[in-house]
Amino acid sequence: MKALSMPAASLPFSLDEYAQRLAKTRRAMEAAGVDVIIVSDPSNMAWLTGYDGWSFYVHQCVLVGPGEDPVWFGRGQDANGAARTTYLSQEDIVGYPDHYVQSTERHPMDYLAERIAARGWGSKRIGVEMDNYWFSAAALAALQKGLPNASIVDTTALVNWQRAVKSQQELAYMENAARLVERMHGVIFEKAAPGYRKCDLAADIYEAGLRYDEARGFGGDYPAIVPLLPSGADASAPHLTWNDEPMRTGEGTFFEIAGVYRRYHCPLSRTVFLGKPTQTFLDAEMAVLEGMEAGLEVARAGNLCEDIARAFFAVLNRYGIEKDNRTGYPIGLSYPPDWGERTMSLRAGDRTELRENMTFHFMTGLWMDGWGFEITESIVIGKRGPRCLADVPRRLFVKE
Repeated sequence: MKALSMPAASLPFSLDEYAQRLAKTRRAMEAAGVDVIIVSDPSNMAWLTGYDGWSFYVHQCVLVGPGEDPVWFGRGQDANGAARTTYLSQEDIVGYPDHYVQSTERHPMDYLAERIAARGWGSKRIGVEMDNYWFSAAALAALQKGLPNASIVDTTALVNWQRAVKSQQELAYMENAARLVERMHGVIFEKAAPGYRKCDLAADIYEAGLRYDEARGFGGDYPAIVPLLPSGADASAPHLTWNDEPMRTGEGTFFEIAGVYRRYHCPLSRTVFLGKPTQTFLDAEMAVLEGMEAGLEVARAGNLCEDIARAFFAVLNRYGIEKDNRTGYPIGLSYPPDWGERTMSLRAGDRTELRENMTFHFMTGLWMDGWGFEITESIVIGKRGPRCLADVPRRLFVKE
């Protein structure tokens, strides 16, 4: 393996940290019995190489093969982006011609298959991320056709799992993201009022999340999920965004947003009620806050993912509230359309052991008939208990 080379621009992590990630991934590859992996998830591409660009709407990937540095593969016009954001040498940056883009006659994986064969990997056992947003059935068919002697197998989430325990530098970036989401929620409570239009509030949220903070010395990055801020009956659905309608007295609005720094996310949700809150909202607040305390009590290294969920749901059950979805997921480095890491879940049956410096969005949202309610926390697992990344009062916000 060649020594990792320096990029044209600064990297978010040290070369040593990237080398550790690569070694960790190779150990997982060996355990899975694969020689080469084709990594299409842009979060995994960035974690392995530093690559950072809005190019995931076309086919791209990072190849990790036996005993060599990774290879970035993507659209030719994005190759300079790889040179600017990764540690890879020019020989390990491969761009395909533009006539492969959205062509009915050829596929970018045809070109990749040729490059794989040229590196002597044409008869290897090759893993691909079959179940994610960025790898298609057509991509698989092209690889199978172009590499008839290879054994192509599913290695979905192989790299994702290596990202579960965060380094100190990763946690530092998530701390910065937490400062941003604190500022965002402060702006929400300041601006939310009857008659204020949802689109204007969304603009305020974006400004608060992106604008440079002179005192702290950093600005924000774009989130993998746009702000979610449905009101009233719309809040019964968890993933509605905004419109240009004014906010109204007598309605609750939940705000599910994330601060982001160098692609590292800190999601945090709070609910704002305009006017005198109904008993339904007050009861939901009481149940969720008590349930969160129960879940946080067991969110420590050595316990299991399901322990958090069971503790939380036991409280909801006592209050007669039914929530039929998971109550959290791991977070960190992410690109659209999702800020989760797509590995563990905080739900009954997930017996993954919690480890120190794993990070989760403890998602306690309730989406009921005609209303919705969210108070959440992003947490870091510790030996004796969790640490909440953001410091925003954990309560229902009321503006009468």
